[in-house]
Amino acid sequence: MQALEGVNTSPAAAATAHAAAPRRGIAGLAVAAIGVVYGDIGTSPLYTLKEVFNGPHAVPVTPQNVYGILSLVFWALVLVVSAKYVLFITRADNRGEGGIMALTSLVLRAVPPGRKVWVLSALGVFGAALFYGDGMITPAISVLSAVEGLEVATPAFRPYVLPIALAVLCGLFVIQRHGTGSVGRIFGPVMLVWFVLLAVLGILGITLHPEIIGALDPRWALRFFADMPLVGWLSLGAVVLAITGGEALYADMGHFGRRPIKFAWFLVVFPSLYLNYLGQGALILDHPDNVRNPFYLLVPDALVYPMVAMATLATIIASQAVISGAYSLTRQAMQLGYAPRMRTIFTSEREMGQIYVPSINWMLLGAVIALVVGFRSSSALASAYGIAVTLTMMIDTLLAFVVVRALWGWGRLQAGLFLGVFLAVDVAFFSATTVKILAGGWFPLLIGALIFTLLTTWKRGRELLNSRIRTDTMPLDSFIRSMFNSPSPRVDGTAVFMTTWLEGVPRALLHNLVHNKVLHRRVVLLTVETADVPHVADSERVVVEELDYGFYRVRVNYGFKDDPDLPAALMQCADFGLKFDMMETSFFLGRETLVSRVGSGMPRWREKLFIVMFRNAGSAADYFHIPPNRVVELGTQVEL
Repeated sequence: MQALEGVNTSPAAAATAHAAAPRRGIAGLAVAAIGVVYGDIGTSPLYTLKEVFNGPHAVPVTPQNVYGILSLVFWALVLVVSAKYVLFITRADNRGEGGIMALTSLVLRAVPPGRKVWVLSALGVFGAALFYGDGMITPAISVLSAVEGLEVATPAFRPYVLPIALAVLCGLFVIQRHGTGSVGRIFGPVMLVWFVLLAVLGILGITLHPEIIGALDPRWALRFFADMPLVGWLSLGAVVLAITGGEALYADMGHFGRRPIKFAWFLVVFPSLYLNYLGQGALILDHPDNVRNPFYLLVPDALVYPMVAMATLATIIASQAVISGAYSLTRQAMQLGYAPRMRTIFTSEREMGQIYVPSINWMLLGAVIALVVGFRSSSALASAYGIAVTLTMMIDTLLAFVVVRALWGWGRLQAGLFLGVFLAVDVAFFSATTVKILAGGWFPLLIGALIFTLLTTWKRGRELLNSRIRTDTMPLDSFIRSMFNSPSPRVDGTAVFMTTWLEGVPRALLHNLVHNKVLHRRVVLLTVETADVPHVADSERVVVEELDYGFYRVRVNYGFKDDPDLPAALMQCADFGLKFDMMETSFFLGRETLVSRVGSGMPRWREKLFIVMFRNAGSAADYFHIPPNRVVELGTQVEL
């Protein structure tokens, strides 16, 4: 695996969504961020304390243990979410964008080529692959835990919990193709109401035992570990549920900016979450039997059904953010050369970030249905939840350490202190979740390993294929010189030949010349390059070079979050004296048929896997928005 290709680090390439979007007040952006960024972590109170005191490694219900667990939850939120992500890692932005792919790009920009680059790149890709496993579990556990509130109202609803949860989840995935633009506008206000309700319910619970506020004292957590070290360590596997979703605030930073995310966390989300945890803890102190479902037992009897409806709506919003994140990550992987082209539908004419990837949508739905039917309860699903998140958090810490050393110039002591503190916390949580592997934690790890294999196989396969094509390609300069000696008939119009290497003659051009015996009046050799920045400014979108004999080289640059629209990009070539009339332009695309061979550079099984992926990749014409009636495909066989 090599560093991401087509690096463009100039300041002009730093145009981001913020530059184009109308400026809104920080309060409005903070409310919007609450709806998108904090949906996952905002639904954690539904199941966290229930799993701590009821799960496979249940903590005995005693006042000291309740105080110890609440102290652990508080300091986990402080150290992992507040300190590590909100205050620190959000500073490691890639031209305003966050997320593990953006962080990996920053790292690869800072580290010189070598084996270290391969390792760091593999870490980043594996972290991205783990997101898909998390994206499958989050909707299942969130919606199930919300609907299970019906059992608190009356046991008569117990047989209907699974069917209702499945109906909600199926409906959620079915509506994805219609886009979420109109619904998305209400996400922020709805989640704001949700957090207010969490805080109000928490305050009502605290009135039962006001002294529960003393759980903020870290000595309760230290005493809990000192008295029962094994139980304390195992309890981290459930306590981690309180911080799942914390990494999402970094991934979605590009939509809102660092300040609104920080503003929303410290003023609304963090206080509301912890007040609710304190309220649940006070309720458990009041009567230990309340551990069976402390969240819903905190709700007054008359409001249980409305709260179930509100919780279901909140979990749908939380799930929507994860689903949209899976689409966005897939698109970035395609742009960066880690995934084959897939059909992508833009569901909004105003917001380019709103996309729908049908194949990913149905894959997620199938996995979510299998999880709900297979595990049958949120408690069982909790055994599968957390391990992928903690592993991703460890990878974030390691990559951020490289950034602070190589890009920010921190000294060894300062950077080592950062790495030591945060990595110690990450390792503690991850090690505790490893005991869940046999009980269900294998699922996100398996999904992550499968996705990682697919991503790296595609990346390596494309590198080998491009290398093979370049080896067998005639140099362009020699070809143009030969045209002067043996000119071919020319026909009116423009022919655009897409290629990955502008120094050679595309096979499609040679095939067209051999079979049709003519060349167009203008021949454009076009390549698309993706920079390791989220967006490339329009002023740097195209580079045009005029050659002899009516030939042109055109390089089109995109960021890994840009929409690759070639006809729109080619219109910008007019600024360089190269005007396009789409009705007089034909796009010639090569359609390679791969043939495996011994010594291709990949193991046999990966070679066959790549060939299958290549065969089923989406059309380049669709992906680049080329009009179908202007496309000519010419087939050829290539040995890997």
